[in-house]
Amino acid sequence: MTTAARQKAHRLGHTAEWRAVWRLRLAGFSILARRYKTRLGEIDIVARRGDLLIFVEVKARGDLLVAVDALGNRQFGRVSRAASLFLARHPRYAASSVRFDAVVVSGPLWRQLWPRHLPDVWRAPE
Repeated sequence: MTTAARQKAHRLGHTAEWRAVWRLRLAGFSILARRYKTRLGEIDIVARRGDLLIFVEVKARGDLLVAVDALGNRQFGRVSRAASLFLARHPRYAASSVRFDAVVVSGPLWRQLWPRHLPDVWRAPE
């Protein structure tokens, strides 16, 4: 991937995350963290509404189905490992219900569609 292509992908990712944050805020969520980085992985967005705590992966692609297909086990592993550390570092959320969601943004950068919030896309092993 060229430097210009990387920069374009980076801008697209930031724009998608910004849109995802506003999508979640309008749905009543408080944003606790963005780009939460740990040694075990990264979470794009951590949000809370009532006693529900969600860990969100954001995907931006030109096509909705391609964005959904990009939500694989690799991403879930990264998000779930980071979520475990988040909960360990923030014990006040230990009693919260936890869910793993995704927000997908599709369409060309200049006319992206409204972000789609996909609740409960992954399940942590019991």
